[in-house]
Amino acid sequence: MLRPVRGGNAFEETIEHILQTIKLGIFAPAEKLPPERELAEQLGVSRATLRDALGELQSAGYLEVQRGRYGGTYVSASAVQRQPDQGPLDPAEVEDVLLFRSIIEPAAASLAAKADLSAAARRHLQVCLSEVSASPAVGYRPRDARFHIAVAELSGSASLVGAVAETRSRLNELLDRIPLLSTNLEHANEQHTEIAEAILRGDAPAAERATIEHLEGTASLLRGFFA
Repeated sequence: MLRPVRGGNAFEETIEHILQTIKLGIFAPAEKLPPERELAEQLGVSRATLRDALGELQSAGYLEVQRGRYGGTYVSASAVQRQPDQGPLDPAEVEDVLLFRSIIEPAAASLAAKADLSAAARRHLQVCLSEVSASPAVGYRPRDARFHIAVAELSGSASLVGAVAETRSRLNELLDRIPLLSTNLEHANEQHTEIAEAILRGDAPAAERATIEHLEGTASLLRGFFA
């Protein structure tokens, strides 16, 4: 999910890319970031630029630096609890996100079910499913996003992964405006399991149907709160 920055705004884009991986659960709360050299290479920036970006994110409370044997830079356990500034809501934006998501995610699930999945790929999906299923309310949404991105990763299309990640980032901004409902989370986890099981047994129609049903539930919830 980390991709090279595009050029003229290396510092700002580095901040953007790292924050997106945190918000999407690519780097989960309390998880250690890759070593500086590896991270700088993935982002295509100098280590000096990366250190500046990491320092600012540490000051803002998104990252923590630990010393000693297991030292390194870690995602703050409280980072996902931060609420964004909530400006006016555009109903057209809500519908655009929901419509685009309803097109790309069922397709991703279908392609994932049709793919010849390696043992590592199957484990990856199962781990992401386990993590979101076991997650408490605090920290649920990044793990939820990570599961959906994992499905797209199994599709074999890097472009589709990017589209799902970007759409999920937009969706999370909407979900952050509504309360976490325990009954909804339980239902969502049941649907996640249905999606994963259909993919793992290679049942593309079932994976697509389960994804459509799951997305319709989220859409109904958002429309209900925003109506």
